[in-house]
Amino acid sequence: MNTAGAAAGGGGLKRRLGVLDAVVIGLGSMIGAGIFAALGPAADAAGSGLLLALALAALVAYCNALSSARLAALYPQSGGTYVYGRMRLGEFWGYLAGWAFVVGKTASCAAMALTIGAYLWPDHAHAVGVVAVVALTAVNYVGVQKSALLARIIVSLVLAVLLTAVVTALTSYPADLTRPDIGAHAGVGGVLQAAGLLFFAFAGYARIATLGEEVRDPAHTIPRAIPLALGITFAVYALVATATLAVLGPAGLARATAPLSDAAQAAGADWLVPVVRAGAAVAALGSLLALILGVSRTTLAMSRDGHLPHTLSAVHPRFGIPHHAEIAVGALVALLVATTDVRGAIGFSSFGVLAYYAVANASAWTLTPEEGSPRSLIPLIGLTGCAILAFALPLSAVISGAAVLGLGALIYGLRTAGTKNSRH
Repeated sequence: MNTAGAAAGGGGLKRRLGVLDAVVIGLGSMIGAGIFAALGPAADAAGSGLLLALALAALVAYCNALSSARLAALYPQSGGTYVYGRMRLGEFWGYLAGWAFVVGKTASCAAMALTIGAYLWPDHAHAVGVVAVVALTAVNYVGVQKSALLARIIVSLVLAVLLTAVVTALTSYPADLTRPDIGAHAGVGGVLQAAGLLFFAFAGYARIATLGEEVRDPAHTIPRAIPLALGITFAVYALVATATLAVLGPAGLARATAPLSDAAQAAGADWLVPVVRAGAAVAALGSLLALILGVSRTTLAMSRDGHLPHTLSAVHPRFGIPHHAEIAVGALVALLVATTDVRGAIGFSSFGVLAYYAVANASAWTLTPEEGSPRSLIPLIGLTGCAILAFALPLSAVISGAAVLGLGALIYGLRTAGTKNSRH
């Protein structure tokens, strides 16, 4: 089934989001639990090379953002790289990108929900996470506009908490700005692994592209919103990383389970600790909100084309959202939250998301000047960066991620063979 045709027909989604709404949804996807959860493991891998790793992750994310923006301007439909890969590289590559996105981001949803529970009620983290998933699925169910409004509130609160923590840490007595020495790091391998882990905290900008059917004037809105959201996010992350390194040092940050809370305590600002914990929980809520939106929209696109059960393509007649996909994604995430742990989910998710963006860059490389996209090295740099960071991740994440991608390819092959046999 033609996705563009479905979008244009009566089953299409409503275009209600402007540039500000799209930027806020992107910020809500990126400035979330990732910055609270990934700094410790990244510092453990890279040492003082944390800032170098952050810059490398941002560079790869920027290349991915430009590739995604160019593609989204040509194909403003729900589904993101699932649509781009199918249109530019062929049915299989689009399917594989969609599979990687849905699987990887479902794991991200579980990680965010577990982070909420860990900060709000550590002894019952799984139960709190399940409640959060159910509540945010209900918010998404009644319409994306309400979700955009809630995302705007969440981003404002989280930015206020992060900037307060940064100023407090940098102006405290223990702060030492000579500690973030990028020359003293754990080697190239450690920096690359840290960059792969930190990429988890950036991988939200393409949520804007997956909302392609719901933004006004997508050819104008999407190319502006993605780089804006990414630039703001990088600036915030650089400040947070510098402040935590200055107070805790590389070794202290590597040991920290709650880096910003530990930095506040080390700075002698005990009053700030509960504020930071609350901010982390709110940030995770914002990430989870946007993640459920993105996964359900890609699920919608894949079900339209027969790669997932057709019932998941249903659009609610009143709320204008893919309600069957929303419910299915929410149920699966709730199950994962009840049975998994957050650290494993982060590594697995990073591998899947990097694979997804590798397809996006390969798709962008095929664009021609006639399509409004002059040939550049950006997609090639992005594709190479995605591959390097994916295979620099911890071995367990690489093995499990590659296995799940292989399973997806096997399912596609069996389905294709079955379709051919039924025709003869």
